[in-house]
Amino acid sequence: MRLVSILLLPALLGACERLSEIGRPPQMAAIENPTADPRWRPISMPMPAPQEPTTNANSLWRSGSRTFLRDQRAAAVGDLVTVLVSIQDTAQLQNTTERERTGRDALGIPRLLGLDSSLLRLLPNSIDPSRMVETSGSQVSSGSGTTRRNETITLRVAGTVAQVLPNGNLVIAGRQQVRVNAELRDLQVSGIIRPQDIASDNTVKHDRLAEARIAYGGRGTLSDLQQPRVGQQLLDIILPF
Repeated sequence: MRLVSILLLPALLGACERLSEIGRPPQMAAIENPTADPRWRPISMPMPAPQEPTTNANSLWRSGSRTFLRDQRAAAVGDLVTVLVSIQDTAQLQNTTERERTGRDALGIPRLLGLDSSLLRLLPNSIDPSRMVETSGSQVSSGSGTTRRNETITLRVAGTVAQVLPNGNLVIAGRQQVRVNAELRDLQVSGIIRPQDIASDNTVKHDRLAEARIAYGGRGTLSDLQQPRVGQQLLDIILPF
């Protein structure tokens, strides 16, 4: 009973949470500091040795500056930058496997230090010592699999600079939630970008993100109907057949 209670506890907790949302649309998450998330960890990457900036006498130009005017692109912790997500992924895989195996083994002891006469006294008269054991087997297996995938995602999401690495690269994290009727769509983007890859309109393409993490999903009435029940998911995991 204790084991059954432990297995049913997650299902009961999930059911209670769903019961509390009956008649109400999915609740949006509060706006939070990305670094306050318990799962957030500062990123440590290989860095070049720091270099002291050089200055020239009687000159307003500073090494590393891109313009005399103020740069409006994201550069410090807390600045915003827009990530342009445009993914077009197409894949087609096909695999066919056929295997056939046939085997036959025979084992006999017609003569063994005179013990064959003793075997004839112990075993029935119909036993032939030269054909004591004989086995045969045959196996045939075939398989065929085909995978076709076509995905297109075009999104824009604003992220916040959460960390500036010693070499100047920026760690960004952004989240966007959109609720339509009773369906909530959640978009999350995070990664590392170079300041040089930020365009003049303060946007950066998703393929310029290192260690990119892009998640697009949702929850609500439609998503709930498309997802198997908790009990079915549990049986799919523990049943061996």
